[in-house]
Amino acid sequence: MASITFITPSGATRTVERKDGSLMEAAVQNGVEGIDADCGGVCSCATCHIHVEPEWVDRVGPPGSAERALLELQDVTNERSRLACQVRINDALDGLVVRVAAR
Repeated sequence: MASITFITPSGATRTVERKDGSLMEAAVQNGVEGIDADCGGVCSCATCHIHVEPEWVDRVGPPGSAERALLELQDVTNERSRLACQVRINDALDGLVVRVAAR
């Protein structure tokens, strides 16, 4: 089981517990502000854009090529940008903290 904390654009925090699935699924099922997931998790809309906290970047890993291409079209990306639909939850991510990107 992994505990994941989302920090929303308004500064609110929401911690959720999940053992599998994607960060996007965990956020949507728990009503995390700012994660719209318009495409349903197929990496085609970037409405689940997050910024991984620096200490977690290596454990989360880099974006794939399709994800990177979609992120390049966003205004508020940085080296820690990921799409929550592409980050799979596992035990190594227990304690993960991410910030929901502002739009």
